[in-house]
Amino acid sequence: MAGSEAPRSMSIPLTAFAVGAVVALLLGVFGKVHDPTLAGTTTLGFRTVIDMKVVLSVVIGVLAVLQLIGALWIYGKLGLRAPSWLGTAHRTSGAIALVLILVVAYHCLWALGLETGTFADGEPVPLRTVAHGVLGCAVIGAAVVKVVAVRSRRAPGWFLPVAGGLLFALLVAAVLTSAVWYIGAKGWPGSGG
Repeated sequence: MAGSEAPRSMSIPLTAFAVGAVVALLLGVFGKVHDPTLAGTTTLGFRTVIDMKVVLSVVIGVLAVLQLIGALWIYGKLGLRAPSWLGTAHRTSGAIALVLILVVAYHCLWALGLETGTFADGEPVPLRTVAHGVLGCAVIGAAVVKVVAVRSRRAPGWFLPVAGGLLFALLVAAVLTSAVWYIGAKGWPGSGG
């Protein structure tokens, strides 16, 4: 090992995964005990909060795919030389995706909470709804892990791609169980579908 290289530490990914899991768990607990309300939410100009969340989730899904392609390109996995602007574009689109994820997560937890078991009318909560709520909490935990992975210079080389892959997989699952399901069941927001 060269003298200028920092030693690699397993404590960084282990701590990051532990903190990410605690964040996801705390969000789930908050979502379960919080009394859902539309007070304190915004539509950002969309007709409803749900419409806003669906559109932003589609944008997040597209950004997640672009993040995957960008990462593969930057690390030479596409067989093409990465242009000089790609790193900046990758960081910028990642930051935008993270902000949008936080906006959607806030609105999900605040307006809907974490639904499990049965609704107030005694009807069981659909498995898709439960899975989406749990995935949403896990996405935020995985985002914490990914931010640590991006910022750490002493973590093992596998940490960043694993953190990125985990966040990507959870995001895709969350978008599939929310926005994609909604569009399939009701059409594009505002289309009257």
